[in-house]
Amino acid sequence: MRIEELDYDLPEEAIAQTPLADRAASRLLWLHRASGVVEDRSFRDAVDILQPGDLLVLNDTRVTAIRLIGEKPTGGKVELLLLKETAPGEYEALAKPGKRLQPGTEVSFEGPDSFAGQTLPLRARILANLAEGRKLVRFHPDPNLQKRLRQIGRVPLPPYITHEIEDPERYQTVYSQTAGSAAAPTAGLHFTREILDRLRAKGVETATVSLDVGLDTFRPITSEEPTLHSIHGETCHLPEDTKRAVEAAMGRIVAVGTTAVRTLESFAAGPRRLRTGSMQTRLFITPGYEFQIVDGMFTNFHLPRTTMLLMIFALAGQDAVRAAYRHAVDSGYRFLSFGDSMLIL
Repeated sequence: MRIEELDYDLPEEAIAQTPLADRAASRLLWLHRASGVVEDRSFRDAVDILQPGDLLVLNDTRVTAIRLIGEKPTGGKVELLLLKETAPGEYEALAKPGKRLQPGTEVSFEGPDSFAGQTLPLRARILANLAEGRKLVRFHPDPNLQKRLRQIGRVPLPPYITHEIEDPERYQTVYSQTAGSAAAPTAGLHFTREILDRLRAKGVETATVSLDVGLDTFRPITSEEPTLHSIHGETCHLPEDTKRAVEAAMGRIVAVGTTAVRTLESFAAGPRRLRTGSMQTRLFITPGYEFQIVDGMFTNFHLPRTTMLLMIFALAGQDAVRAAYRHAVDSGYRFLSFGDSMLIL
């Protein structure tokens, strides 16, 4: 395979910039895995498509990264994305412009807050340069630090989304609970509690895994031979009750999103057999991969030249996926994180 085979025509206007008011109002393109036939459906039809005995596996990770806009003493604008708290008041972060934020640089942040009758800016210092362009940042002592970070922080939306969203919960799944992600597992954004309740009432089982979604998930493949791409590592966890649910499943196992697929297949110990625990996975699913656990998946429409597109090529076949994507573009489907849904089953 050559990198050009991961290209397709994605008009800019097809990229959804805002979420729908109703999560479940999105369209659903159902790609039949066995035949390659495509059906145009509504996402609410998932209740009819899934059958009693099927198992739906959800990634319950929650986006906890915080994006801050600030400035240096010189007045130069900077952006920090706080990824992980490594000690009280100390964070691992991504910075823009990274090269100009060297250790010792002081940064103050937008939105001065009122505290104890005074207006005090929130300040931090760059402590060290870390691997992969990351920075170690320490905030000046502040008893209200966490509250203030939540007040002034912005949702860490993907770079192709240029609009801010009013409700941060629209970039979280309704079942999110395990902290740790810098980006949402967006295939799950379409599910509502009502739909999940209707599925369970019908006899569709649900189970959860956790995978911390990193920003590298948006990094395009640059290798001329895509399978030589260096895959990023992500922390994932599979609990004992999910192992039992998978191994007892009488119907199809349907993952919600590429992250759930990657977690399930990373813990595979054979056909429908799983290990449990936590790991740093570097599993790279490409065409020719033999799936051990997953029969189908819900997914959004992905950017060209990405590892996620390679994964769905592996699940449904390159020709079928390319035809489905052409149909989606021609039919006005909304693409990427806030876009419409696709079911491969």
